[in-house]
Amino acid sequence: MMIDSRLKSVYDGKTEADPEQQALMDQFTASLGPGGADAVLDGACTLIFMFMKWLRLAYEDHGKDVIEYVVPNLVATMRMMPRSVGPDAIPTMAGLVVAAGTGLSPNLWRKQYGYWTEGEMTPLEATAFLLAEHINRLTDDRDFATRMITEALSSADEG
Repeated sequence: MMIDSRLKSVYDGKTEADPEQQALMDQFTASLGPGGADAVLDGACTLIFMFMKWLRLAYEDHGKDVIEYVVPNLVATMRMMPRSVGPDAIPTMAGLVVAAGTGLSPNLWRKQYGYWTEGEMTPLEATAFLLAEHINRLTDDRDFATRMITEALSSADEG
């Protein structure tokens, strides 16, 4: 939901977050207890895993390596976002994407380095956002990544 909202804002040419929407997100985040915060982190890692799985399959269909095409683009984009993504978070996010791109659980990969820090929350969101945007750009469909996740959730509910 957060990623879809951010994508729509960018596609609509808005560079600043909608203050009302940001207030709602802040209120929602503040209402989460420790278990809820962990669930949001797990959800973000799951999104990254699902996006990278889709990207890996798409690139393999064309005889290309997902790591070679996605990680440099992700890192370069994050370097252009110094207010949102500090340089110290970029290696962690790149490692997370490499783990997901090779089929490893991002959640388990990250846990070996300790608990998430507050400074990694925005870079984590940015990583999921940038992967979704990459998928949308490849498919030339602004809603593809969101629809993919919605369909996966729907099929999981049915099963």
